[in-house]
Amino acid sequence: MPHDHQAAIAPDRRRLLIVLAITALFFVAELLGGYFANSLALMTDAVHVLTDIAALCLSLLALWISSRPASGAKTFGYLRAEILGALFNGLLLWVLVVFVWFEAAQRLRDPPAVHSPLMMAVATLGIAVNSFSAWMTSGAGLGQTGRAGMAVRAVFVHVVSDLVGSVGVLLAGALTFFTGWREADPIISILIGCLIIYGSWELVRDGVDILMESVPSHIDLDELRQDLLAVKGTEEVHDLHVWCLTSRQLALSAHAVVDGGADQDRVLGDMAALLEHKFNIRHMTVQLERDNRKRSEPEHF
Repeated sequence: MPHDHQAAIAPDRRRLLIVLAITALFFVAELLGGYFANSLALMTDAVHVLTDIAALCLSLLALWISSRPASGAKTFGYLRAEILGALFNGLLLWVLVVFVWFEAAQRLRDPPAVHSPLMMAVATLGIAVNSFSAWMTSGAGLGQTGRAGMAVRAVFVHVVSDLVGSVGVLLAGALTFFTGWREADPIISILIGCLIIYGSWELVRDGVDILMESVPSHIDLDELRQDLLAVKGTEEVHDLHVWCLTSRQLALSAHAVVDGGADQDRVLGDMAALLEHKFNIRHMTVQLERDNRKRSEPEHF
């Protein structure tokens, strides 16, 4: 399992390093642009980009920790370090939004003058940079490597919120330039904050669900139970649990009552094939019991 996990996260690490380099360069450009344009929306987006850099570094660190081998005390290794990092990234966005809303409320009372053309120029650059970064960390940029882990998903949420922020800054700059409406800058900042909260909600929820060992949202537990019962020789399935080790790896444990004459090795083999091919569950522990309730020695696959 550790070797498989390391192979799975290698493409994630490469993508994150590329996005980190691009994001760092854009942060410098946007910070300078926001300062000289005197734009809260632009400065807010620059600070948000700084949190993206922190999120990227945290995600890379979490991927490195999660790839460490298992030990006697931590038999699953450090797989969930990726989940903890993603959850922290989502919560970091929420803290940022609170500060943005506070500053926007102050500016609504006395909106300052902003340099609209510079705002729009930097925002246009931001749209291009963030579009590329979003593609790199989305399903479209994964190629044949499969579904992204939560570390990449966390960065994707940051990058998309940056993309939305750049569009918002462009809109604020255009409204200020063409209409002279200074309140557009702080109002757009508030709206950007709302979109960030909305976009990061699923990431935070999924992280909490994994840490609480909830049934994965794409798994229908009743359907899975019925499929196990359909395995020849199986009469009852109870104490059924399905949870995520990481966003990529699922685990299952269950007790199954089998017919007294059934070949237990064949039953376990059929169950393993079913779980792997239909539900993508490769880590399973099933204890078989005879139908006379005389408990057999636990058998695991």
